[in-house]
Amino acid sequence: MGKLTIVPTPVGNLEDMTYRAVRVLREADLILAEDTRTTLVLLRHYEIQNRLQSHHAFNEHRTAEELVERMQAGEHMALVSDAGTPAISDPGFLLVRACVAAGVEVECLPGATAFVPALVVSGLPTDRFCFEGFLPPKKGRRTRLEALREERRTVILYESPHRLRKTLDQLSEVLGPERRLSVSREISKRFEETVRGRVDEIIPHFTVNDPRGEFVIVVAGVDETSEDRHPSTVSST
Repeated sequence: MGKLTIVPTPVGNLEDMTYRAVRVLREADLILAEDTRTTLVLLRHYEIQNRLQSHHAFNEHRTAEELVERMQAGEHMALVSDAGTPAISDPGFLLVRACVAAGVEVECLPGATAFVPALVVSGLPTDRFCFEGFLPPKKGRRTRLEALREERRTVILYESPHRLRKTLDQLSEVLGPERRLSVSREISKRFEETVRGRVDEIIPHFTVNDPRGEFVIVVAGVDETSEDRHPSTVSST
């Protein structure tokens, strides 16, 4: 029987690949890619020549069963997303679940995930946190935020540049303007930036500076709002 290997890929800097990940991509019978064009850039950088097949949110429901059958017949497949670890706010969960149900071995290599560096550099507690991923784009968005209002753990959100300002405004409305945040963008890339402070301090920053790149928002738990813990001055790195 074959197996499925989940291969994290860089969220920015192409040098953030492991030797093992490169070897697996070279040796796999097939690479399943969220966007083959994006993955080709990575493969060319590491001089990897291998077969690619699209596996994304719009076809994974239809293709999972067939892929599992091929792995049961002996194929070793590697799954990658455009950036980071597959199945973390990216396609992959359905295929992993199908493999597990069919008794196909699944392994996941350690590697890049955007929220980990954003959490570590936030200056907010890292011992207990909850990962929320992307908020609903429309319906249920405010309800989700209201459910997080009394959350004591650090909360991690993903956001796109065109919705960032809306999300910051809603965080101010629902959680309060004094809630502390850390907003990271372009992690591991040339223009990487992290802005820390209260919501009402960070909103002006992204009003003056047009949001660009993909964002990770790290939100302080309800107990982390004291000015004794954090001075009320926005900081940026």
